[in-house]
Amino acid sequence: MSKVENQVRVGITIGDPNGIGIETILKVFADQRMNEIVLPIIYGNTDILRFHRKVLDMGDVRLNSTSSAEEVNPKKINVVNVWDDKWEPTLGSPDKEAGAYAFKSLKAAVDDLASNKIDVLVTCPINKDTIQSDEFNFPGHTEYLASMANVEESLMFLVSDRMRIGVATGHVPLKDVSANLTKESIIKKLRLMHESLQRDFGVNRPKIAVLGLNPHAGDNGLLGTEELDIILPAIREVENEMFVKGPYGADGFFGTAAFQQFDGVLAMYHDQGLAPFKALAFDSGVNYTAGLPIVRTSPDHGTGYEIAGKGQANEGSLRAAIFTAIDVYKYRKVYREMTANPLR
Repeated sequence: MSKVENQVRVGITIGDPNGIGIETILKVFADQRMNEIVLPIIYGNTDILRFHRKVLDMGDVRLNSTSSAEEVNPKKINVVNVWDDKWEPTLGSPDKEAGAYAFKSLKAAVDDLASNKIDVLVTCPINKDTIQSDEFNFPGHTEYLASMANVEESLMFLVSDRMRIGVATGHVPLKDVSANLTKESIIKKLRLMHESLQRDFGVNRPKIAVLGLNPHAGDNGLLGTEELDIILPAIREVENEMFVKGPYGADGFFGTAAFQQFDGVLAMYHDQGLAPFKALAFDSGVNYTAGLPIVRTSPDHGTGYEIAGKGQANEGSLRAAIFTAIDVYKYRKVYREMTANPLR
């Protein structure tokens, strides 16, 4: 069956099948109104989704088992069977087999995205340890997708209806953050954020804030010199091409709600950005990968092993990730039309 005209083909990976990813998928699409705008295509295995459905007592959620994203039912949750192995999850337990199946799901979805069989990609949480293999040797989804797209620079961009926060160094140990910060790398992230805000989120003239690395943004060199030597020079170099201010001390910046005055915030390291973001938007936040030719989002939480199979997982972040992917997909179409050269 072909898709309904206004549906967007959303490819969704199951993530770690021992975690809460599948539970959130089932909960999101238990609301049949989702099918009015979403054509869901889940990459995994029907038996595993049925296992979770039984554990959660959600038998009324209808699944359509298929071998191809081109053979889908627009009124059901379509499950593309990526493997035929008989394997039963051990909920709440990390193991290498679960990691291997998480990668199979991801690889199949990425291949179909490249073949234009789906419009956007939404990834459920993986265990970054158990998924490691000869084929997946990356810190996370962001780096893997950038590699598959042959993109040198991408931006981990956490978005919600309250704030948008990117990180300059991503999945880097805290002890290595300073060594990974350069004027050039910050400039690249700022340009990626600026372009994404315009192309992906429809912000015509983005206002961007940059956080300092050290307490109180270094206190003019008293508590560290990265602000004076690296961050401020990067801001100065691009301030003629975009609206950018900083560096701001992170504690006061979030404590005074100054983030509400900006369209995007560039944090220097992972937890500096993600800790306040998740504190304010955990159930509705979305992890978006900016700078890729494709549209990819994910919920902003992890595998949730401690509540897997208990029916306690909140599906709000996954729902928001799906809606964000659709919004970005549509914004990009409008942006292409607005910036196309009308002259032949």
